[in-house]
Amino acid sequence: MNFVIDLQWFASKKGVSSTKNGRDSAGRRLGAKVGDGQYVLAGNILYRQRGTKVHPGAGTKRGGDDTIYAIVDGVVKFERMGKDRKKVSVYPQQPAAK
Repeated sequence: MNFVIDLQWFASKKGVSSTKNGRDSAGRRLGAKVGDGQYVLAGNILYRQRGTKVHPGAGTKRGGDDTIYAIVDGVVKFERMGKDRKKVSVYPQQPAAK
């Protein structure tokens, strides 16, 4: 007598599809790099941005990636341009003696 037993083993876990989420990029570290009234040297980065959220004023220039940097040594001043625009300027001044 030969008995043939045909068993079906069921999965212990349900087969689920993979998610399409789970990716994110690192923050770009944008924004103000110095404060109002702070002394800076020529070449220092004042504000990193995408687009012109803040416009360059006196003593500053805008780089290729819209970064605003100082072109003179002096004191930083964040100012308004009308009602809805901002600018950052650097006014030449000697550093305070310590």
